[in-house]
Amino acid sequence: MSGHSKWATTKHKKAVVDAKRGKLFAKMIKTIEVAARAGGGDPAGNPTLADAIVSAKRVSVPADNIDRAVKRGSGEMGDVAAYEAITYEAYGPGGTALMVECLTDNRNRAAAEVKTTITRNGGNPADPGSVAYQFNRKGLVLVTKSDGLTEDDVLLAVMDAGAEDVNELDEGFEVVCAAADTHAVRLACTDAGLTVDSAEIAWMPSVTVQLEDEAARKVLKLVDALEDLDDVQNVWANFDVSDEVLEQVG
Repeated sequence: MSGHSKWATTKHKKAVVDAKRGKLFAKMIKTIEVAARAGGGDPAGNPTLADAIVSAKRVSVPADNIDRAVKRGSGEMGDVAAYEAITYEAYGPGGTALMVECLTDNRNRAAAEVKTTITRNGGNPADPGSVAYQFNRKGLVLVTKSDGLTEDDVLLAVMDAGAEDVNELDEGFEVVCAAADTHAVRLACTDAGLTVDSAEIAWMPSVTVQLEDEAARKVLKLVDALEDLDDVQNVWANFDVSDEVLEQVG
């Protein structure tokens, strides 16, 4: 997981300035709409919406866009697209396993685009359940690294909120918890004065596959191609790469 976390963190940091900024904003807005539709438009009573808003603000999604997304999702602005959550499973280069999360208003389009992208980039679509058993559903909170902040400091702040593990990354700290404890862990971080980059429900691999440069390059190309699809919200994979290889292929 560490390799994927480092790559995800790198993309998270650069997303606000790169050419995919508009696409990232669109994905964030869709997440907010779906959360508001499912649990109402009040973040105080809808932890999933509250976490989605925090993540959107951290990548500079304008406040007006966030407000409109909440109103659309909660029905204040009339009808809104009924997005369906679908997860596709796949095998990637180097023996990797992938979970591809989609929010779509057209199941047939999403399935066709995801499967075509996987095949064109050296992967193979998998039957439901044939990959998922290699992952666990977990909460994942990313905390910004600041001067003097240590792994023990972060652990102390979150352990009473249900955190299971804290890992130090190059740019911050990754807090892992049960999916149901994600919001509580995020609040514990902010209450302790820590800066939260994102809080989401993740597919965490139980076993990872170590990749060298060529295989890593192929897998990351596949992940990028999938994440570039409008219907795809997240891609989770069970690869691990060294810092040296990640720098080479980055």
